[in-house]
Amino acid sequence: MLGQSLKQSQLQKLSPRQIQLMQLMQLPLYELEQRVKEELERNPTLEEAIPEPADGPADRDEQESERSESDPFEMEELFQQYIDDDPTNYQQNGNDDAYDAPGSYTADENTFFEYLEGQLANLEFDTPLDRTIALQIIGNLDDDGYLQRLPSAIADDLLINYDIEVDTRRIKEVLRVVQSLEPPGLAARNLRECLLLQLNAKIDNGDDLDDHTFADLVLAQTVIRDHFDLFSKKHYDKLRDKLEVDEDELRDALAEILKLNPKPASGLGGRAGGRAARVVVPDFLVTVVDGELRLSLTARNAPDLKINDYYQQQLAEYRRKQKESGKLTIAQKQAAGFIRQNIDSASWFIEAIQQRQQTLYSVMHTIVRYQEQFFRTGDLKTLRPMILKDIAGPTELDISTVSRVVNSKFVQTDFGTFSLREFFSEGMTNEDGEEVSTTQVKKVLAEIISAEDKRKPLNDSKLQRALKDAGYDIARRTVAKYREQLGLPVARLRKEL
Repeated sequence: MLGQSLKQSQLQKLSPRQIQLMQLMQLPLYELEQRVKEELERNPTLEEAIPEPADGPADRDEQESERSESDPFEMEELFQQYIDDDPTNYQQNGNDDAYDAPGSYTADENTFFEYLEGQLANLEFDTPLDRTIALQIIGNLDDDGYLQRLPSAIADDLLINYDIEVDTRRIKEVLRVVQSLEPPGLAARNLRECLLLQLNAKIDNGDDLDDHTFADLVLAQTVIRDHFDLFSKKHYDKLRDKLEVDEDELRDALAEILKLNPKPASGLGGRAGGRAARVVVPDFLVTVVDGELRLSLTARNAPDLKINDYYQQQLAEYRRKQKESGKLTIAQKQAAGFIRQNIDSASWFIEAIQQRQQTLYSVMHTIVRYQEQFFRTGDLKTLRPMILKDIAGPTELDISTVSRVVNSKFVQTDFGTFSLREFFSEGMTNEDGEEVSTTQVKKVLAEIISAEDKRKPLNDSKLQRALKDAGYDIARRTVAKYREQLGLPVARLRKEL
């Protein structure tokens, strides 16, 4: 039987501004600058505080005097111009909807396409259709220059977008033309084809090569074309038997393969590459001065923002007029509301930036105190085991907040620039009973692998024994996990001639 009932409960719900604050907290420096720039463009009442020149105050007083003598209700016209220029109204501009934090800013996605399109313009195609197919192909290349789309799928795209029915054989013929563009290896469908295209280009243009280098390239071409599986698995003994060559000949051929670029488009950089290179800008500076550690935020991490004085004066003038006359016109109320909402938004944004600075400094200060020995010596072996909880406690912050702060943040020290994430690791106890960081164990593991005989690399069991001899008794499975985290392949793939 249906009935009605009352139920009381408590819920925790983040406000839109709290969400925006958390988003600001986790932004790396380059995205923070973009976020501030967007807010300055969106909110006319927010401005950067510009340092005044030596003779500036007098000029500024004169400007303020000119403004104060103007009609206070001139703001109504400015407000209407703003409405005309902006498709959103002042009520929408002043809302508290969650702000979508900028993502990964990249170069113009059409740059790579335009670079290849310029090369196509210099080629002669049999028909305009072939040029259309070529444009469709280069439009489907990924950032590394590979073609991940099947010819049948490209045929479907041409049918849907241009109402053109094309046979897949014709698409493959045009693909060979696209693969002749610069850089060599472009539009390959897999790594084997990419390397083979580059070797073919070197051989075809090898008129000025000496006989020895030319022979090495031909042998390398045979390795990739006919024995790629043996090459990728580093079965060099089987390769020598198959090719009937000695060790020196195979080594020289493999050296030519190692000169090739497995990601042909990545070498184009800013000229035509898919993504713009990011330069790491440190958020913090930690230096040792007279034996003392000094921590500071970089200047770009602390933008100096203020509310525009003119808009504050205008709002005060509206309030004075309303108090004297008792009411304002509709246009005056709209203008006053527009100013008030934007000033409130600007005030919150300034407070959020300041809170971000304080939180970042508090977290980094605690990290420096916790890892003081490392910041004094730069030795990774001195890193103490540290998890987010170890920083959340002293700073009285939530673990999730600490996680947001250390995300994509960097610190510059006297020993290099490090990601804050590198200072966090779990701990283990060595044979002497000392608690050490897993970062230290990984460093020792990397040193052992670096010093091994590349003709007979150590497998994970031997690496485990080597670590045990060094005082770190860990399981073979853990050794494999650390090796993978270091980006090091298994012993078979580390083998060299």
